[in-house]
Amino acid sequence: MRILAIGDTHIPDRAEGIPNAIRNFISRGYDILAFTGDATLKNVISEIAKVSRAKKVYAVRGNMDYLNLPLREKFVAKLRFGLVHGHGIYPRGDRKQLEELAIEMGVDVLISGHTHHHDVYAGDVILLNPGSATGVWSGGNASMIPSAMCIEVSDVLRVELCLNGRIELYELNEV
Repeated sequence: MRILAIGDTHIPDRAEGIPNAIRNFISRGYDILAFTGDATLKNVISEIAKVSRAKKVYAVRGNMDYLNLPLREKFVAKLRFGLVHGHGIYPRGDRKQLEELAIEMGVDVLISGHTHHHDVYAGDVILLNPGSATGVWSGGNASMIPSAMCIEVSDVLRVELCLNGRIELYELNEV
């Protein structure tokens, strides 16, 4: 099972489009698309779903979205996954608060966005943040590096983080 975690595109208000390095990563093909919010245009999500060939799409509303999307989503891909944008967590990306939210949601893995900075953390639950697919400014401590994640669920949870084309690999736990 391959999950594409991506978000914070802010197209067209902060970015014109998704950089080629991230588009190439998206086009590798996925079973599930998990979009963390702040698309700002709904066709951005549908375009990513098309390019990724995702069979199932989960998307949440970010603080900059005016789209009819839920604030939270849950899905099962061998593990229980939660999906939120992350606004309402202060300071942005606070791991303790995100862990509490994941426990409240009853999930093993929480995918969030909002910070525009990628993060992989294994504590009481696994917290994943793919960062911003376009690398745009966030009003916080954004990395400004376009990024996205591939989460592979098999006997282990494997995360590939694409940082503008460069890949970092994490193996987090046995499933």
